[in-house]
Amino acid sequence: MPLATTILMVRPAAFGFNEETAANNYFQTNPGIGKEVLQQKALAEFDNMVQLLRNEEVDVLVIDDTKEPPKPDALFPNNWLSTSPNGTVSVFPMYAPNRRAEKRDDILQQLARHFVVKDVQDWSEYEAEGRFLEGTGSMVIDHDNKMIYAAVSERTNLSVLEKYAATNNYQAIVFLATDKNGQPVYHTNVMMALGSAFCVLCEEAIEEEWELIAVRQLLESTGFTIIPITREQMHAFAGNMLEVKNKNGENVLVLSQNAFNSLRREQKEILETYAKLLPVAVPTIEQVEGGSVRCMMAEIFLEKK
Repeated sequence: MPLATTILMVRPAAFGFNEETAANNYFQTNPGIGKEVLQQKALAEFDNMVQLLRNEEVDVLVIDDTKEPPKPDALFPNNWLSTSPNGTVSVFPMYAPNRRAEKRDDILQQLARHFVVKDVQDWSEYEAEGRFLEGTGSMVIDHDNKMIYAAVSERTNLSVLEKYAATNNYQAIVFLATDKNGQPVYHTNVMMALGSAFCVLCEEAIEEEWELIAVRQLLESTGFTIIPITREQMHAFAGNMLEVKNKNGENVLVLSQNAFNSLRREQKEILETYAKLLPVAVPTIEQVEGGSVRCMMAEIFLEKK
């Protein structure tokens, strides 16, 4: 599985509780704190994460969010933007209207200036039809084996997913996943993380046994070791991690401190055979916006100019 050597992150300018996304993101909690305080806390967590990544020699491209219009979720660029090793940049249809402003041409232009972009696919037209596919939040992509794992939800529309997969010659593996309250898991990358040769998977979330068996068999047959996590660990964002490659060619597994703390010792030991674990504390971001470190990183698979 190819690992990104560059990560794009967007530094927030108007972080806060997003009422529009809270409609179906059951991981969000409104802390009842003033926006300015939340923004400062999120900024501190963001800057600390960037510093920790750079300390590990990970190449991070930081782009500043624009103040207007206010975009409380701008620090999750992986939902509207993804890149592929074949040089394709994709822009995705977003569920919450106030998140659609996160899509910025100047970011796409900056990528085109610094990297080789062979194709740009914009899937935004489906927003008008109320059909959404939120990037690598909705899709956990195995680029080597041309497979996309996706839990169906309001943010992961089956027909758009099938069109995206067919256009790019990928196969979509679709299942239903639920959280501890029986609600659909809003993004696949909350319950599943694909590394170089391992998969962290919340098996408890896939309630249909035949779907779970199919997912397991596909992962194992394509060479992935499955590391199961519980629903409780999923709610601590243990499924929301990302393995990247640093400038020295070493593998680094980025996960939140919350996720790290939820893992059992033997789970950490297995993960450490694949990559160095890099826990990052993002408690405000996790609580208020219901997303964690994986969501904060858009992988840049494009070749540098």
